[in-house]
Amino acid sequence: MQEHAMKECNQTTGYVHSLESFGSVDGPGVRFVVFLSGCAMRCQFCHNPDTWAVRGGTPYTAEALLEKVWRYHSYWGEKGGITVSGGEPLLQIDFLLEFFRLAKEKGIHTALDTSGNPFTTEEPFYFKWKELMQYTDLVLLDIKHIDEAQHRILTGCTNENILEMARQLSDLGKPMWIRHVLVPERNDKDEYLTRLAEFLKTLKTVERVEVLPYHTLGIYKWENLGITYPLDGIEPPSEERVKNAERILGEGMQT
Repeated sequence: MQEHAMKECNQTTGYVHSLESFGSVDGPGVRFVVFLSGCAMRCQFCHNPDTWAVRGGTPYTAEALLEKVWRYHSYWGEKGGITVSGGEPLLQIDFLLEFFRLAKEKGIHTALDTSGNPFTTEEPFYFKWKELMQYTDLVLLDIKHIDEAQHRILTGCTNENILEMARQLSDLGKPMWIRHVLVPERNDKDEYLTRLAEFLKTLKTVERVEVLPYHTLGIYKWENLGITYPLDGIEPPSEERVKNAERILGEGMQT
């Protein structure tokens, strides 16, 4: 029997795009990174459009996935653990909730890497999200753009619910790492960076701000899927612009 086979038909099934056994950039220490399938955003700079399909990838139960992940726990040390990314993991909140609950029973440090796009205060999602936060040690929140209109152009979606989620995470006292992909001609203007920094100043639990330079390494995936790449001709930001963004956004950190 395959190790990811469903043990019980009534268990929630999660769809996993891929796994990374020894991640070093998605949270503290050595991480086992689970990339869940599915994303409703259509970011112009997305380097993983192959994760968009919600039911793509390999089906797992939470128990089967944790059993697989646990084999690597001896490598994590005191700071490491599990990070669930995507795609957008909150699209599979039922599976994610069960997976993190089981992980915390084993004392595993849990990190959620999310764009916040599915967040809503409407039920039943909001109740599940609040319960999920009880089992989440760290949230890596990717804020694509601070400007609402420009966010819609860049991603096809609003950012209002994303910023609201950030506020609620702050109110809950939940540690956050803010991630910002710096894209020339889209969100790298000083005006936008300053506005984002001002927003970050209103949050009480931001531990780190990471500027991730836009790159073109995922273009071939768009081509393989037969999708026109929307940022064709736009080059990655210069080292100077990256340092500028790091300086401005660093001013948004709480002291």
